[in-house]
Amino acid sequence: MDRKGGQEGMRPRRRLCPGLHTLAPEPRKSLPCLLAALLCALLISGCSRRTAVCPYPGRHTRAHYRAHHSRVRAPKPSRVIVQRVAYFDAPRTIYHEVGPGDSMLRICRMYGVSSGSIRRKNHLGRKQSLQPGQMIIIPSVRTIRYVINLYRTRPWSYIIVHHTATEAGDATTIQRAHLQRGFWNGLGYDFVIDNGTMGRGDGVIEMSPRWLRQETGAHCKADSMNRRAIGIALVGNFDCERPSRYQLESLAYLIYILRHYYDIPSSNVMGHGQVPGARTDCPGRLFPINFLKQAARR
Repeated sequence: MDRKGGQEGMRPRRRLCPGLHTLAPEPRKSLPCLLAALLCALLISGCSRRTAVCPYPGRHTRAHYRAHHSRVRAPKPSRVIVQRVAYFDAPRTIYHEVGPGDSMLRICRMYGVSSGSIRRKNHLGRKQSLQPGQMIIIPSVRTIRYVINLYRTRPWSYIIVHHTATEAGDATTIQRAHLQRGFWNGLGYDFVIDNGTMGRGDGVIEMSPRWLRQETGAHCKADSMNRRAIGIALVGNFDCERPSRYQLESLAYLIYILRHYYDIPSSNVMGHGQVPGARTDCPGRLFPINFLKQAARR
């Protein structure tokens, strides 16, 4: 783990994930254990090819979302966490699916490559923007990083953890589902932690457009939590299975960053069903609430 920004030692060590698919051959020797420890949680979205999925299901919904998006200007982050978690022995070419919260700058920071190399590889013009669901090729990847934007524009005082109650998904598919349900501002959560489905790595943290614009959430009406709480959703149905080890480790890391930056008391980190007035078992009967309490005390 890098010692950048004083964040050293936050994450347990991990083994190299066997599911990485890239265009370059595997290195002959294994990655050093210390630097490969967290690779599986951050094994990049889109490591395998997948047909792009439009996150806007219909003209009516698409028009509402884009009209809103064009009116709201995203604030400038007061801090950006860029934390290296792993590197490759040799450069690799990786497929990345553009999520609803992705930008060219964020993708460049994630992989440590220039925007020019990405545009040349994908035949993108200088003014051509990336679209959610678009699959792009990232050349010459040596490093994997966390990229988490932090803001001082809202007084966040709670962290609420959810499950998506679906076996598979990512921020793009959840964005599409929420728009179909009439969420004109799109994805209702602030962060999504993937479970290794939909071509994304197990434990990958995605920021939502709602977080990037610092808007009121759409994840918990009870006790006015949409206005006060950061919503984190783990992909999976935890009434039927437990979250993966990598999802939990990424959740603990994210809670640590958010709780200390916003001075959120450990007692204000809870599952959706623990919110006063919430009538739900979210984040699921099999979700380890004791783990959540331990993570909140770090």
